[in-house]
Amino acid sequence: MRTNQWDQSIRTFIEQAGSSSPTPGGGSVAALVAALGASMTSMVGNLSQGEKYAAYQEQIHETLERMNTLTTIYEQLLAQDMDCFEQYVAALKLPRNSESEKEARKQALEQATIQAIDVPIRLIEACLAGMRYAKGIADCCNPHVLSDLGISTILLEAAAQSALLTAQINLVSLTDSSLQQKYSDTITQLMRDIDKFKQVTMITVKSRMGV
Repeated sequence: MRTNQWDQSIRTFIEQAGSSSPTPGGGSVAALVAALGASMTSMVGNLSQGEKYAAYQEQIHETLERMNTLTTIYEQLLAQDMDCFEQYVAALKLPRNSESEKEARKQALEQATIQAIDVPIRLIEACLAGMRYAKGIADCCNPHVLSDLGISTILLEAAAQSALLTAQINLVSLTDSSLQQKYSDTITQLMRDIDKFKQVTMITVKSRMGV
């Protein structure tokens, strides 16, 4: 699994994303946006330290730990998104001269499609986890960085919405109708939860900001 994209400069990543190369694409960009969202929650947690926030330190410490874990997950999913595309391209190039080759190619494409759905769904799940922890400190964090916590929530929601599109474009290629429905149901529930956490967190943030 590749991770070198994570160590590149922002400029290099943007140039690659904007080039004619299909990777990094939307799924990878979504994972990076999620990581940026998590970094904002981490910053808020790190600026909510000291005696004034002593009563909330256990919760804030847990949030910081979870953001570190989630950032690692976002990094892994960025790499896996790129791997999925290469797996699909490799399946497309398989020979189809005989019936057995056609069947093998069909199965390989189906497996590549499943992977291309699984990865963005896992990103949505990880975004939801990040939003839960952002919400958890919205009413007790440093009021001077409430806008940053709101930005964290907005970025995580945007990453989830982006991952949703990545899943949906691959979902239509899935030939297993029962699995297709299962994925659709999962995605629907996840996005409902994403919207709920965004709304609740933003209400708290804006209320504490006085806007």
